[in-house]
Amino acid sequence: MTDRPTFGLTVIKPGMLTLLQDLGRFGYQHLGLTPGGAADEQAFLWANKLLDNSPNSAALEITLGGLELRVEKAIRIALTGADLQASCNGVALANWQTHNVKAGDRLQFGFPRSGVRAYLAVAGGFVLAPAFGSVATVVREQMGGLDGRGRPLQEGDCLSCAVSEHGMLRRVPPRYIPDYAEPLTVRVMEGQQRALFDDAQMNRFYASEYRVSTQSDRMGVRLDGPGLHPTEGGIVSEGIPFGAIQVPPSGQPIILLKDRQTIGGYPKLGTVHPLDAFALAQRQPGQLIRFTSGSTNEVNDYREFLRFMHEP
Repeated sequence: MTDRPTFGLTVIKPGMLTLLQDLGRFGYQHLGLTPGGAADEQAFLWANKLLDNSPNSAALEITLGGLELRVEKAIRIALTGADLQASCNGVALANWQTHNVKAGDRLQFGFPRSGVRAYLAVAGGFVLAPAFGSVATVVREQMGGLDGRGRPLQEGDCLSCAVSEHGMLRRVPPRYIPDYAEPLTVRVMEGQQRALFDDAQMNRFYASEYRVSTQSDRMGVRLDGPGLHPTEGGIVSEGIPFGAIQVPPSGQPIILLKDRQTIGGYPKLGTVHPLDAFALAQRQPGQLIRFTSGSTNEVNDYREFLRFMHEP
């Protein structure tokens, strides 16, 4: 049971980068607006599922920790995603489950043991006005978020949510909890522009290991490893899908994520499986990535995941 919206959380310390996110804004790429949305959609959806929220309910995406919040009213929360050593009043909070918190409690997030981005959802979701149909925060485009202008959370910000009764503890079943520290093999659905890369280069690409670069962000995961060099250095600018593997002149691949630009003219050898793209968003700089050739049929497991997440 929920009540009218009221201030539920106050930001004491904003951390490295804390953003309000939902599933993103769609139908505006022709205006140059990227969809944005939760970088790890899998963890985001689980947070809302645990609370019986609408799948698109706004939640906090906490990047690399450092966030501290004061609880203003009794609420239920869910934590998923990266292990940021979350605690309440100095007592550790388990990840991938719900928690009951009360007025005066302090929630703190340290630095990651594994993963990059944690998600904090509240029962009923955060209450704020959408911009172009979404609250997703895209800092580069000054779009969405608490102020509607893409600003990350700052000290003193107050987050409105519905007051909620305390409920029973709910956890994500262990078999569904990803291990962000394990080696990741990314499935690739090759596209038409794969023809711009000869077989020798593609074979080396699939046989090699790449490291996540320190230059990675919400726009894309930059990789360090054997370079790829297409037969043509550029193409006519075109729309860029989520998970596209773009190859700039440096030859170092970039896997484009939620805050990607809407068009680009670098060759793209294909796209990665959506679930693998979410997992990539949780890999820390220096972690190793490998690639394997996939097929469009393998996207069925993503459809099944979405179907399950949207079930009441």
